[in-house]
Amino acid sequence: MRIAILSRNPKLYSTRRLVEVAEARGHEVRVLDVLRCYMNITSHSPSVHYRGENLGKFDAVIPRIGASVTFYGTAVLRQFEMMGTFPLNESVAISRSRDKLRSMQLLSRKGIGLPVTGFAHKPDDIPDLIKMVGGAPLVIKLLEGTQGIGVVLAETEKAAESVIEAFLGVKVNILVQEYIKEAGGADIRCFVIGDKVVAAMKRQGKEGEFRSNLHRGGTASLIRITPEERSTAVRAAKTMGLNVAGVDLLRSNHGPVVMEVNSSPGLEGIETATGKDIAEMQIMFIEKQLREKKQSSMTRTRGRG
Repeated sequence: MRIAILSRNPKLYSTRRLVEVAEARGHEVRVLDVLRCYMNITSHSPSVHYRGENLGKFDAVIPRIGASVTFYGTAVLRQFEMMGTFPLNESVAISRSRDKLRSMQLLSRKGIGLPVTGFAHKPDDIPDLIKMVGGAPLVIKLLEGTQGIGVVLAETEKAAESVIEAFLGVKVNILVQEYIKEAGGADIRCFVIGDKVVAAMKRQGKEGEFRSNLHRGGTASLIRITPEERSTAVRAAKTMGLNVAGVDLLRSNHGPVVMEVNSSPGLEGIETATGKDIAEMQIMFIEKQLREKKQSSMTRTRGRG
């Protein structure tokens, strides 16, 4: 197979692991900086070009698109899809999951557990918004934030009002969420491939830090998840339309709640914590999908004959 990996940095752990595994399994792999790809959008022969070269046809594409380049990255991925390339995650699913508000609304519609979440536009509505999520302490999140950046814990209602007013004053979109105190600064990252949780780890925030992101100094350890947590993670990934996802859960008094569904989950933390070869599982998933697609196409052809 010819596999393209859309990644801005070929030296990143996740990108390197995917390249190593794919090549070891006999595939030809090309790492492409998504911002250096450009497109010829035409009806009969759409193409993707890279540094003066027409890339031609790939069998599969693995998007490792950073949040800051979502718009352009998903446009490039869409172009590959138009050319008949199998995407590990589809462009529309990535866009859906990157929009924090939209993803929360979709999960809510499917009855998936969530922290109580509020969204408002006018400063006049702040007191009612705070009351709606159960009062302080509460969490305020920038809609565009990633890796724990732009997430604030407001300990008192006065602090919450000040922070929300400041964000709304500079025309920034935010979510206000109940603070799940019983989680104790820990969350669970479930790594979903297809319809299975293939690995799970507990991420614990450092002392005095309520955010558990590994980028913020959190630590990762192996954890056994419950059937309800497993089912919640798979349903959340499915709701977004993602084949591969990192689903972040909190253990609350009323069951597991989804904090985020990540469409480009990193491999280093979870492979280290669990000892599982998750890069290989992703490549094997692609192989299986393309095999089934080929068999289905052959069956259809025979049926017409």
